[in-house]
Amino acid sequence: MKFYYSEKLAPFTNLTHAFTTRLSGNLAFHVGDDKSMVEKNHEDLAKMLNYEKRTLVHMRQIHSDIAVIADEYSFENPPTCDALITNRPNTPLMVMVADCSAVLFYDDEQKIIAVAHAGRAGAFKNIVKITVEKMGKEFDSNPKDIHVSIGASIGVCCYEVGCEIYEEAKALHLDYAMQKRDESFYLDVNKILKKQLTECGIDERNIEIFNECTSCNTDKYFSYRAEKQTGRFAGVLMIKDTN
Repeated sequence: MKFYYSEKLAPFTNLTHAFTTRLSGNLAFHVGDDKSMVEKNHEDLAKMLNYEKRTLVHMRQIHSDIAVIADEYSFENPPTCDALITNRPNTPLMVMVADCSAVLFYDDEQKIIAVAHAGRAGAFKNIVKITVEKMGKEFDSNPKDIHVSIGASIGVCCYEVGCEIYEEAKALHLDYAMQKRDESFYLDVNKILKKQLTECGIDERNIEIFNECTSCNTDKYFSYRAEKQTGRFAGVLMIKDTN
């Protein structure tokens, strides 16, 4: 299995984290792959990252602004939402993507982790703000203590959108993230996410963004925009039990 790692999260030895790749296999059950193969990919990933597959919490992602506490859920019982939060050790959280941004959060003071699924819809609905606010409300997390890593996603080089999306972005005062080239509009989702995170009070120095474009690099990543029928890679984050 092939992974890449966050320089922001790597120094925290009480964490397990990784971003998977196409070479790690498809991790989604809803894209037409043989279920037993997807199960095996999850089992292999759990073995590599040293957690029990049954304890992993993933999501039925719906491009929403819903963030939930992960503690009542399990691998076989995922919530319908687009962000997960926990302070429980040995509870790995997973966000799956194939062009959207996988966002990993860690508060080292309160020992809180979160993951969020942020594509265009998630960025327009400010899912990262909702996640940070819920971390604060439920666990007294201070944004100044939060470190964020955003995985590979579709870049502004490839993310062409229609004029109706431009108009929606303009109405939300997000048109600063639009580029116009040859009478077409292109969206920079990560530009929105970075601004939203800093507006939440997260220090810009604590934000890391992988700038590889998934659509440009289908040898390494799954890309819905480039391929339509495709798998999902993932961001995974867990607090280790140090007792």
